[in-house]
Order: sequence, then C-alpha cells, then structure tokens
Amino acid sequence: MRKIIHIDMDAFYASIEQRDNEVYRGKPLAVGYSGPRGVVAAASYEARRYGVRSAMPSKTALRKCPHLIFTNARFDVYKAISKQIMEIFHEYTDLVEPLSLDEAFLDVTENHKNIPSATQIAQEIKQKIFETTRLTASAGVSFNKFLAKIASDQNKPNGIFVVKPKNAEQFVEALPIERFFGVGKVTAKLMHQLGIKTGWDLKQRSEHELVAHFGKVGHIYYQNARAIDERPVESHRIRKSVSSETTFDRDIDSLDELAIELDVVARDAYEYIEKKKFQGRTVTLKLKYADFKIVTRSKTFPSYVSNYELFYGAGYELLQNVDLSPKVRLIGLGLKNNEGDMMWGDAVQLRINFED
Repeated sequence: MRKIIHIDMDAFYASIEQRDNEVYRGKPLAVGYSGPRGVVAAASYEARRYGVRSAMPSKTALRKCPHLIFTNARFDVYKAISKQIMEIFHEYTDLVEPLSLDEAFLDVTENHKNIPSATQIAQEIKQKIFETTRLTASAGVSFNKFLAKIASDQNKPNGIFVVKPKNAEQFVEALPIERFFGVGKVTAKLMHQLGIKTGWDLKQRSEHELVAHFGKVGHIYYQNARAIDERPVESHRIRKSVSSETTFDRDIDSLDELAIELDVVARDAYEYIEKKKFQGRTVTLKLKYADFKIVTRSKTFPSYVSNYELFYGAGYELLQNVDLSPKVRLIGLGLKNNEGDMMWGDAVQLRINFED
C-alpha cells in the first residue's frame, strides 16, 4: 500500500507578499490588478473571509471587500521560493509530482531517510518549509492521491490531516460532492439535480449510470466514491499543452484589432514552445465574449507545428470563422500534443497566473 503526501502552501502568493511587507500583514490582500478588467490572482485569508477568491474580477472583489489592498504579482519571487520548497521535498523522495508552484504530491512509501511514518515526514516537511521560507503549508496524508489531496484542504491553514485505510470509505461518504476532484460548479449542479449531494449519494449510483450522465469521467467518480485511486505519483509529467491568453481593457468586435491581440498571445505562447522544445499538432483558439460565454475552435495538422507563422496562421484562420457580433473580452491561443484534451489549467498563463 502506498504512502502519499499532498503538500499545499497556504495562500502562497499573498502570504509571500505579507511576509515581505509588514504593511500587508493581517489585512485583506489581493495579488493582481485592480483596474476595470483586473482579476484576483490570489487572496489572503483575511480577504477570503469577505468572499474574495482567485480568478474573481477585481471589481467584484472590491464590492465584497471595499478596503481590499491590491499588489502586483512577482512571479520571479514565487518561482524562486517554489524551487526552495521542491528541494525540501526531494530530500525525502525522488517521487515528487508538482501540480503548480505551490503544491505537489510525494510518494514516500520508500524514502531517502527510511522513516516508516508518512505523517512524521509530512510534519518534518512542514517544519522545514517554515524554517526556510517563513511560510506555512498544509498536508494531506493517505494511501492514494485522491484522498491525500482532499485531506490537505481539511485543516487549512497550517494543518495536517490523515486518512487511514480503515476510515477511508466513511470519510469519502461524508464529503460534499463539491469536494471531489473534477467536480466544478456545473457538474455539481447536475449532480444535485440527480440527487447526488454527498459521497454516499454518489456511491449508490452504478458505474454505467455515472458514465451515461458524465462521460468517461464517470468511471473516476465511481472509483473515487469507493476511495479508490490507482494513479501513481509521476515525477516526470508530460505537458499536454501550452497556451497564453489575455483579457482586454475593453470589449472588441473588430477582426483587425483581435488579430493584433492574437499576435501578442501567440508570440507569448510560442516563445515558451521554442524554449521548452514543446511539440504539438493541434492549435486551439479560445474566446470569451462580453457575456462570459467561452468558445474554443481547433485545427489539427498531420505533423508538428514547426514555426510561428504556422501557429499564428492557424489561429487567425480559426478567428476568421467565429462569430464576432457579441464583443470579445478575452482571447487565447494554445498548442497541444494530442495526448488528451486541451487543459487550459495546465497552460502557460503569461499575463496572469491564478492560484488555488
């Protein structure tokens, strides 16, 4: 049986800003841009008490918390601190799977220090992170990734929670369905309509029924409801996509103006594609309209996209064939390697990075 730890830093970006500037300490703080089209990238716990969350429009955040303080993101600093934290993880195991700058899975079934208790390792890691960075982290400990990730959120901030095999199914049965991995607002609403509000409710449904309602992910829901997750911790994850996107200061319905903005995000993305020697065949255009409706269009080539002109040209061709009568507030362009669906959550967000 595996011993898995999920470490999740507490309000990572905002906590760094509060650590480095005493004026921000104890106050509601948002990392991001407060302008008319600004978005919250991260919120301190003081801000979260007012309902401020990451990816929230800045104007909404300010309505919820009029005295909210905004500060610009410093991604170079966040990346440097993340590197320190990852080095601590590798003191214990080579099986480290980063999910973002501020969280990772660790498989400590066998570890460099021969410590038999995963809980002890998690406690040591939390202490070392604090001693090194003066930042707190929360940890979840269990025998699979699904349970460890949920457990890390159980006692936030600066907490630790352990789900043992004998208690696993009972723990899952009591969970609100929104806590399940992959269940967002839309899926949760559909589940509620089906009478599925908790893990126990989900467990009463057959695998066939879940697949019929939710597609392939229904297989995962069926297993997770039984505390099953066979996924290994992967120390070398294959990036499935690279993309860049930007939100405009004003809505746009001009093809010529959108073409200019497309060039900006295309160059951002392609710079990273070349740097990482990323290879992909499918170019995907993303548009968000003024009413927040999102559309994506894709074009797949028989061979890898090998130059910027081909990448941008595919995006422009797709742009020419979408409806621009509703004005556009956001544009994005990405390249994927055709090993699964485009995941904008895995994208390289060069304009703004959202923190969970």
